[in-house]
Formats: sequence, C-alpha cells, structure tokens
Amino acid sequence: MFNLILFGPPGVGKGTQSNKLIEKYGWIHLSTGDLLRAEMGKRTPLGVEARHFIDKGQLVPDEVVIGMISSALDEHSKANGFLFDGFPRTVAQAEALDKLLTLKRSAIKAPAEQGENQWSQR
Repeated sequence: MFNLILFGPPGVGKGTQSNKLIEKYGWIHLSTGDLLRAEMGKRTPLGVEARHFIDKGQLVPDEVVIGMISSALDEHSKANGFLFDGFPRTVAQAEALDKLLTLKRSAIKAPAEQGENQWSQR
C-alpha cells in the first residue's frame, strides 16, 4: 500500500494534483473535511462527538480525527493506497498518524534522512 500526503498552502494545485494521482493509481482520497461531514451525516459515535465540538465553535480534537481516519483505512483495507488531504497539519498530528499507520502495518512513503524522523522541521 502506498500512502502519500500533499503539503502546501491554498491555491497551489494540491487538489488538481490529487485528482490526477487518484485517477492514475486508484488511491483513496482521504480529506479530513469530507470524513468529518460523512461521519456527522451518518451520526456515528465519532461524528456525534465531532458535532459536539463544532457546535461549540471548537476544533475537533486530533484523537477524533485519527479515529475517523482509522475507520476509513479499515473500510478501504484493500485499497492500493491513500492520499491524505488536510491532515496532518501539525507535528503532533503527524506523529499520531505515524502511530496509527504502524498499527495498520503501513506507513507514509517518504524516506527520512538518517538520524531524523520524517516530521522534523526542515
């Protein structure tokens, strides 16, 4: 399984490139915004919890988002890979994603420089 994260500010073409990569390789597009809306729409326990924070004008905690990502990975366990969009945005989120993918026996396909973790500030 190949997992990829596209980083960049708004308007640089991440969406355009995502669509091309998804079409070419058959990856699953994991947008945290889409996941949040889907989980809330289905009224799953994670969706209800997310709605609770959103209704208060708060950010959805990383643990809830990671839970949604975990569910999506399980739902598409036979996928060729995943393209992550909108997550991770922080080092803490990246580390949580690494832990989740390790549990799923997968990883982000990006070589880290020797002696450095792949999320180090460069």
